[in-house]
Amino acid sequence: MMWDEWGNEFGQEYEEEQQQQEEEDDSYLKFDFLSVLSKPKDYYRILEVDYDATEEVIRSNFIRLALKWHPDKQKDQDSATSKFQEINEAYQGWFFFIAVIIYLILKAIS
Repeated sequence: MMWDEWGNEFGQEYEEEQQQQEEEDDSYLKFDFLSVLSKPKDYYRILEVDYDATEEVIRSNFIRLALKWHPDKQKDQDSATSKFQEINEAYQGWFFFIAVIIYLILKAIS
């Protein structure tokens, strides 16, 4: 192999690697934020509680569902992981919503 051939081959490989790296770096730009915003989730339905449920009821249902759908307990079902994540997201989202409401009330009082 001559130096010129090696240089051309090396240059082509380098360009291919650079192009692949640029595609990977831009992958986060391909995320569709509107699809997330356009489909709000009903956390009460996911946690299987009524809309007027108390904090204790919501927490106990969260624990019950989390134990039921934990991937280690549902090894034969592929959907267990996604269901478990959805339950966690619902509880965290509900908890965050309540924290924001309490903060706004306390801020309005003071």
